[in-house]
Amino acid sequence: MRYIDVDVSRDRAAADELVRLTGQTGVPVIVVGGQVIIGFDSPRLEQLIAKGSSSTRPRFGLKVADASKVSQKAGAIPVFGALVGAVAPSSLGEKAGIRQGDIITEINMRPVRNAIDLEKAIANLNSGSRASIVWMRGKDTIRSEIVV
Repeated sequence: MRYIDVDVSRDRAAADELVRLTGQTGVPVIVVGGQVIIGFDSPRLEQLIAKGSSSTRPRFGLKVADASKVSQKAGAIPVFGALVGAVAPSSLGEKAGIRQGDIITEINMRPVRNAIDLEKAIANLNSGSRASIVWMRGKDTIRSEIVV
């Protein structure tokens, strides 16, 4: 993979571009396929390099946690799935009807037992494809289909 190494302490235009792009003056800043990494986040860097800069992986705009861990900490019976902590406005998640507090249990007939399962399921989707999503909201099971 090609890269450009820039010393912003010696290149004022590059320093200005850094601030314009990230709002940050700290280094290192690494940009891979339009994704900005502030600091040296090796796992995130490896992830972006592995998927390549031309990836069209959909973004659902969800912040999730393992539902079983959260329910156990609360002293409740473990519930398996990805607990939604936040949904970004105008995101695919919001368009599908997912709300904060929902527990995602399935994508395209693939079980979602935790946040990692959800990440893997989303990684298998391609832009323009359909996704069937199942989640729990309270005692209700909800199904939705969305084009990603």
